[in-house]
Amino acid sequence: MKTALLQITSSDDPAENLDMVRAMMTDAAAQDARFVLTPEVTNCVSTSTTRQRAVLQHEEDDITLAGLRAQAAELGIWLLIGSLGIKTHDADGRFANRCFMIDAQGQIVARYDKIHMFDVQVTESETFRESKNYRPGETAVIAETDFGKVGLTICYDLRFPHLYAALAQAGARILTVPAAFSPVTGAAHWESLLRARAIETGCWVLAPAQTGTHPKTRGKTRQTHGHSLVVAPWGEVLIDAGTDPGIHIFDLDDSSVSEARRRVPSLTHVRPFTGP
Repeated sequence: MKTALLQITSSDDPAENLDMVRAMMTDAAAQDARFVLTPEVTNCVSTSTTRQRAVLQHEEDDITLAGLRAQAAELGIWLLIGSLGIKTHDADGRFANRCFMIDAQGQIVARYDKIHMFDVQVTESETFRESKNYRPGETAVIAETDFGKVGLTICYDLRFPHLYAALAQAGARILTVPAAFSPVTGAAHWESLLRARAIETGCWVLAPAQTGTHPKTRGKTRQTHGHSLVVAPWGEVLIDAGTDPGIHIFDLDDSSVSEARRRVPSLTHVRPFTGP
């Protein structure tokens, strides 16, 4: 099945980003892609809480979700919206970092809220506290699709291999890792971690990424690593998108999952053990 990763540079203007992504989806479908994936925070990349509160919306009102659902239905394609920043009704006012799987009729078939929050100090000048504005999810999610079971994860989840093992053991044959990775940690760890998750599970790992310097109206400038990757179940990197925005199309072949798992059936070798 022809599949497309969209590598984009989202601004802090959801309407502008929606127009960009819809145009890219149309281009991907014209190249016969039947499954399209976008990165984390497709609707808004911003370091300003004030800006986020001004432009983010609740799920039922979100213009990006509505627009991309309609576009998927019009094109007759499956769509993974890597994530959207979504307002919640939580008392503390924090947002959700939420992924959506959309079917070819534009219906939401699965939602996943990012479990692991990126609370780190990468360098002396680069600190992230995702949990300040976003509340963590609590539930791992597999999306049932026409082309198999897809395990949904987001960005920093990548550093927690037990999540991916659980998804694979529950039947996932494709793992998605939409991201807005830091350039510092991306250069050091991005490819290694993605390849490890594929090798450990015998799954396809599809990782559409934000890239470059993100246009803003408020807040500090944000940069992301890019290098959207497609990793096959045996661990080969089939696509590295570099740092330019663009559409990257490949053939998603389910038989390679079975072959990798036949050669090294580690998922069937998991044994219980007592802790240290």
